[in-house]
Amino acid sequence: MSVSPVKRQKMESVLDQLKHHTTVVADTGDFNAIDEYKPLDATTNPSLILAAAQMPAYQELVDDAVAYGKKLGGSEEEQIKNACDKLFVLFGAEILKRIPGRVSTEVDARLSFDKEGMIQRARRLIDLYKEAGIGKDRILIKLSSTWEGIQAGKVLEAEYGIHCNMTLLFSFAQAVACAEAGVTLISPFVGRILDWYVANGDKKTYEPSEDPGVKSVTKIYNYYKKFGYKTIVMGASFRNTGEIKALTGCDYLTISPKLLAELSKEYVKLTPTLSVKEAQACDLQKIHLDEKAFRWHHNEDQMAVEKLSDGIRKFAADAIKLERMLKERMFSAENGK
Repeated sequence: MSVSPVKRQKMESVLDQLKHHTTVVADTGDFNAIDEYKPLDATTNPSLILAAAQMPAYQELVDDAVAYGKKLGGSEEEQIKNACDKLFVLFGAEILKRIPGRVSTEVDARLSFDKEGMIQRARRLIDLYKEAGIGKDRILIKLSSTWEGIQAGKVLEAEYGIHCNMTLLFSFAQAVACAEAGVTLISPFVGRILDWYVANGDKKTYEPSEDPGVKSVTKIYNYYKKFGYKTIVMGASFRNTGEIKALTGCDYLTISPKLLAELSKEYVKLTPTLSVKEAQACDLQKIHLDEKAFRWHHNEDQMAVEKLSDGIRKFAADAIKLERMLKERMFSAENGK
């Protein structure tokens, strides 16, 4: 339905309307996109940082990270790891100059099954932010929503006051365990759930309200609100604007620059689809999951099992590519290349 130019002047864009009902977060490491769309928060991951680190505009940050890694010394592996952590923090610090809220910085996905390793790496990232003059209240540490990741989040929140964003969340079991762990925020994925159903089922197109990813986030939102969990629900990984509009009213939505651009140019009336009132009237039952029950319920969801492992592998692969890029910068000159 097209809107007349006169009406359009009076009407807010879909993006501006969305901001009245939902906290809009930018899913990018590109500062220009953040400047343009003025989100409250921003999220990054190894794939986004890898893409940004290859842009000419950000080579100074890469050089600073390389210099930091070399300055600390140690083995080649230690220097690369320190440079990598520093690069994530340098990007985060630059993003924080452009937003009023928080930035999410991800712990290495290769630690997804190492609770203590994730806790140590998270504390290291927070220390690096502190060195840059940034307090932990402005940071969300992203952890994979494995059992070990969720328990790491529980410790970081309770013992260290470090806020966590649980990512790669595909199953209801993961969402329940995160709520029970008392983490600050979860990032249930929408588009990747749709991808799986399209690839593995006969149905190839879905209306937004019937989209399996939209339905998953709606159920999680309703469960959290019905039972009074304080954990923020932030829908993530969108394939189209229809999914975003179908989740209007969700606490937060983290959106790529491409889809932010589409929403900013669209002029239709946006109606909230999620609300606390409706959630409290839903018929979901409260459940408790210990480790055994979590593993069983998560394992019963084939899509979630496959997408979690696939997501960990992809983030790990991009972390390795980023390390290779830094290694080349740090050691190729010394090797006479």
